[in-house]
Amino acid sequence: KMVDPTLAEMGKNLNEAMKMLEDNQRKVEEENEKKYARKDIPGPLQGSGQDMVSILQLVQNLMHGEEEEETSQSYRLQNVGEQGHMALLGHSLAAYISVLDRERLRKLTTRILSDTTLWLCRLFRYENGSAYYHEDDREGLLKICRLVIHTRYDDYTIEGFNVLCSKQPVIYISSAARTGLGQALCNQLGLPLSCMCRVPCNTMFGSQHQMDVALLDRVIKDDVESGKLPLLLVANAGTPGAGHTDKLGRLKELCEQYNMWLHVEGVNLATLALGYVSSSVLAATKCDSMTLTLGSWLGLPAVPAVTLYRHEDPSLSLAAGLTSSQPVEKLRALPLWLSLQYLGHDGIVERIKHASQLSQRLLENLKNLDFIKTSVEDELSSPVVVFKFFQEYSNRDQTSHAAQASTIQHPIISNERHIYDTFNQWLGEQLAQLVPASGVDVVELEDEGTCVRFSPLMTSAVLGTEIQDIDQLVDCLKMKIPVLTSTLQLREEFEQEVRRTVGLLYIEDLGWPGLGVVRYNYHSDEKNDDKQEKELEKINTELLKKLNELESDLTFSLGPEFGGQKNCVYIGMVTEDLDVSELVETIAATGREIEENSRLLENMTEVVRKGIQEAQLQLQKANEERLLEEGLLRQIPVVGSVLNWFSPFQASPKGRTFNLTAGSLESTESTYMSKAQGTGTTPPPTPTSSLAKQRPPGQKAFKRSLRSSDGFSETSSISHCDDLEKMDQRPPALSPSQEQGPLEAEKTEEQKEVAQAQRNTEDTHSDRSPPDCAKGEEQASER
Repeated sequence: KMVDPTLAEMGKNLNEAMKMLEDNQRKVEEENEKKYARKDIPGPLQGSGQDMVSILQLVQNLMHGEEEEETSQSYRLQNVGEQGHMALLGHSLAAYISVLDRERLRKLTTRILSDTTLWLCRLFRYENGSAYYHEDDREGLLKICRLVIHTRYDDYTIEGFNVLCSKQPVIYISSAARTGLGQALCNQLGLPLSCMCRVPCNTMFGSQHQMDVALLDRVIKDDVESGKLPLLLVANAGTPGAGHTDKLGRLKELCEQYNMWLHVEGVNLATLALGYVSSSVLAATKCDSMTLTLGSWLGLPAVPAVTLYRHEDPSLSLAAGLTSSQPVEKLRALPLWLSLQYLGHDGIVERIKHASQLSQRLLENLKNLDFIKTSVEDELSSPVVVFKFFQEYSNRDQTSHAAQASTIQHPIISNERHIYDTFNQWLGEQLAQLVPASGVDVVELEDEGTCVRFSPLMTSAVLGTEIQDIDQLVDCLKMKIPVLTSTLQLREEFEQEVRRTVGLLYIEDLGWPGLGVVRYNYHSDEKNDDKQEKELEKINTELLKKLNELESDLTFSLGPEFGGQKNCVYIGMVTEDLDVSELVETIAATGREIEENSRLLENMTEVVRKGIQEAQLQLQKANEERLLEEGLLRQIPVVGSVLNWFSPFQASPKGRTFNLTAGSLESTESTYMSKAQGTGTTPPPTPTSSLAKQRPPGQKAFKRSLRSSDGFSETSSISHCDDLEKMDQRPPALSPSQEQGPLEAEKTEEQKEVAQAQRNTEDTHSDRSPPDCAKGEEQASER
């Protein structure tokens, strides 16, 4: 039973507030036609204030935003859980405890700080350590750097930066460390960038993500000989990219040799809480300091990061900012103190163990997949799994590829890697979209390029990842691998087909994850580049629309929103049953059809304009001729009427009609004589795409039958092709007109026509019945 009624009310209010904020069924009261409601516009504070329900409703609206963003935001909120509520309650309690009297506050904060530090040191096997709690995960390393500066420079407190001028301090970090870490430390410490030394990783032996210890030794020796002071070394127990661990044991020996401070950070430090810990990670317990990010490991929101360190002088720790005499500063550990008690030792170990089991489950499944290359440090237990799609070459392809690479090595290697980076970027985005609970993301590594990373220690506790999510991830990966291999194999064939086709231009875009990019090349004699560019855009836009109207499994688009080529058709991923030649022919034929229709419309517009001008001139000329024929007297109003009554003037109507097909202006005399409008010449056929193959019902466009589908159809098709080849090899037979002379050929044709007419007549009479014959004779006599 809770004694303090304020604490009971605080917990009740927190539960009600969280229940309201996590409720996704909001009432839509604003008008649908208005994009922004009046309440979203900031205004002055209300004089009478608002109640808690209204304020929480406003916070809920701001958290969820637009309707389409609810699904992505609510999923993370649903997995906060009760342990997350304890962490949030800690912030409320910290505000309440801060108003206690000074002596009671000091006792309470000391107890909270000592308990939390003791639990963490025992949990992560760090004996006799102190703890610093901070919001920014880089702030702990910054305080450690200040502590080391105070320790190594005795007069730093009095003389400040003048002491650093005598011996320049050097901080060593790995080239695989977080981006911008060295620059952030120099900016906060007020040191030049020359004080930061990036140590390369291994290139010959060991992991390519581990710090090169031998090279580091030589660099430190050179710095000591040049009068510099080696200060601190930042190592990784799980690099930010690949999750590899440096050789911490050898690095610790090196630091003891040169009297340097060793600081370790990384996601693999979480495995120190497990029963079995690898020797490489276990060496981190001997380091001088380490940074733990418990919020992401345990799924605790708004809990601080912790830096554990060992130092004997509390005054220097106070000068560096690692400890504080203010009791309120110690309340930072309160959310973590509540959450650790709620989870307990078994709950914390179970969460970390579950994340390790997830990564191991994925790693075991990836070993059985073709075209998937993994990059892990330990095959038996690796908290971070990094993999990529990579298609191995066969022996024959390797020989040809090596020969090509020896002649033009750099373009081939760079283009191939760029293509694989693009495909793996697409693969990572697809997996993250199809299985959002897995928490996979895309990472850029220096040697491997673009890869897909699965780090459950950073995501599984927040997203609630389970074993079935890993199985679903593997199933999605199995579905995407054939698409990737087929697209990669057909890219070259598509490029060759496009380059051989007249009217199409192949656009090389290595950053497009798909079959390729093509543009219908519009040729015009127009010298105006803007007009030609507009016409090119119009044709390719219409081409894209026509292709999307076809029933196919392909995706046609204008490409990426930023960085793509203009006036092009981008073709996405394809399957192995794609008929590339049919696809390219259809694109070319459709483009020609659109271009010819466009030109026909332009020519028709020009012809109509000229025809109207010509008709106006002819009508004016006809009016002048009519005046000359009628005479001047007939134009006088009264006289002309009398004259026309005595002697009517017979004039044939002369009009003009415009033939759109022939593009000429014609007289209407034949129309008045025959009382019907002539049809004129036959219009030319509209150009259409003649490449639409006859497909069986249900089959989509651009599909070809696989070779292994039916042995009989394959044999028949081969024999049919052989027959066609034999027919093509025969010499062409001469026609009668070629064997005989011109006159004989004409006679022969006439004789054939007469004989054919006689046979048709005989067949007609023989097929008729007697009544039909009589009826036919009567009709003939009537005609």
